Amino acid sequence: MSSGHDTGLGWVPRHNPWAVALTVTLATFMEVLDTSIANVALPHIAGSLGASQEEATWVLTSYLVSSAVVLPISGWLSNRFGRKKFYMTCVAVFTVCSLLCGIAPSLPILILARILQGAGGGGLAPSEQAILADTFSVEKRGQAFAVYGMAVVVAPAIGPTLGGWITDNFNWHWIFFINLPIGLLSLWLSNRMVEDPPHLKVRKEQAKKAKIDFLGLGLVAVGVGCLEYTLDKGQEKDWFSDPWIRFFAISATVLLVFFAWWEWHHPEPIVDLKLLKNRNFGTAVFLQLILGMVLFGSTVLIPQYLQSLLGYTAERAGLVLSPAGFVMMVMMMVAGRSLGKIDPRLMVALGYLATAAGIYNLTRLDLYTAYGTVTWWRMLQVVGLPFIFIPISTLNYVGVPPSKSNQISSLSNFARNLGGSAGTALLTTFLARTAQTHQVALAANVIPGSPSYRIYMDKVTSILQAGGMGAAQASSTAVGQAYQQMLRQASMLSYQNAFLILSLVIVCLVPLPFIMRLPPRRAKVDPEALGGH
Repeated sequence: MSSGHDTGLGWVPRHNPWAVALTVTLATFMEVLDTSIANVALPHIAGSLGASQEEATWVLTSYLVSSAVVLPISGWLSNRFGRKKFYMTCVAVFTVCSLLCGIAPSLPILILARILQGAGGGGLAPSEQAILADTFSVEKRGQAFAVYGMAVVVAPAIGPTLGGWITDNFNWHWIFFINLPIGLLSLWLSNRMVEDPPHLKVRKEQAKKAKIDFLGLGLVAVGVGCLEYTLDKGQEKDWFSDPWIRFFAISATVLLVFFAWWEWHHPEPIVDLKLLKNRNFGTAVFLQLILGMVLFGSTVLIPQYLQSLLGYTAERAGLVLSPAGFVMMVMMMVAGRSLGKIDPRLMVALGYLATAAGIYNLTRLDLYTAYGTVTWWRMLQVVGLPFIFIPISTLNYVGVPPSKSNQISSLSNFARNLGGSAGTALLTTFLARTAQTHQVALAANVIPGSPSYRIYMDKVTSILQAGGMGAAQASSTAVGQAYQQMLRQASMLSYQNAFLILSLVIVCLVPLPFIMRLPPRRAKVDPEALGGH
């Protein structure tokens, strides 16, 4: 069925663009859901396969590293093999490897399957965004990215809750098996609905004739892999005090700097870094990087706080996040509809202000905050995010030839994921270090002979004795409880500091969207762009 919607590229998709949008969103939902579900199931996986908790974290790390390696090169792979073929291959690899993960009899086999699954998952998001950008006209892109964004935000919101329910009522194998029907449906729909526009077919023929930049391919794969390992394992290994972290950090720096120089001067680069000279795209990549830090960082901090300080289970912590996902889903549609009526740069600036206010509000979290209050504050925190995500995703493509849409989407997704990894690593380190600082400061104010300390100790001791504990044991237990209470308060203060810093960083970004150019009212066909030059 013809859509009748001219994309502005002199090409009309054969199928309704909204059917295409729903088709590609299905795979996004599957991939993002799987990532958040796996986090909850780690203890079950470790216990079932006879592995330690630290060994089991490789189930997550291996996926992240593999996915990060594929992200920046997915644009080049799409050009070389055809975007539809590459996209369907990614869906097929992800689905088959989900089955392999589910039947894995040991941890090494599970990790290998996760590496392959990450390679498939890493290519999905860039391909999907490029498909949407080419399928929809400039005026409709905002609403298309809103549909796509709904899957990105709803999946992690329901993931922990669904993962907790599956592992409690069935077993961890089913968190991978549920991908099979979704993956098969996605493949069938993609085969029917998705198509490559003419300019991509021309680009594919040109890419096939060009020599493969094997050196660039190797540099980005190893460099990004080293960087992702450093960020993921840095805090756990105490950063540069560990020789392996030093080795991987230095390797990542040297390889990626050389890669940037090599690709800049290469006639057919794997990653077209010269696109960053475009004012809109260069700014958008930076904003995507910070958006990743905020989005992933806050999504990690809140469940951690609830589980470590308020004693929530993983499933209950997931329930706190779930309503925020549905708030974002509604606001995605509002932001998508508003895009053609309001200056998108103003939308991003207001989105940053709302997000900064929402995160600053989280500095009020304490050791007695009620479940409903945390849920409400989280909902307020995410209200502005769609007003950042959708306009940036749209402004990405302004002034860039359509033949570069694959490169644009792969670089912007890589920036957001890199920001997420870096933000999580930096925040985790910040929490650990500032908690120690607060602990020292609090301990300096605990004076054993002071009236307040004596009153606290007497009260706790009397409660313990009333419970049947001996005087000596009650006294020593009271000291231990006072120490634990001090640790919890130190940790609480460090979380408050982290939320404060995040909010200040976001406020600093408010003026930056105005650097970007507005999109034209109607995209004009560029003959050179259609030729892929």
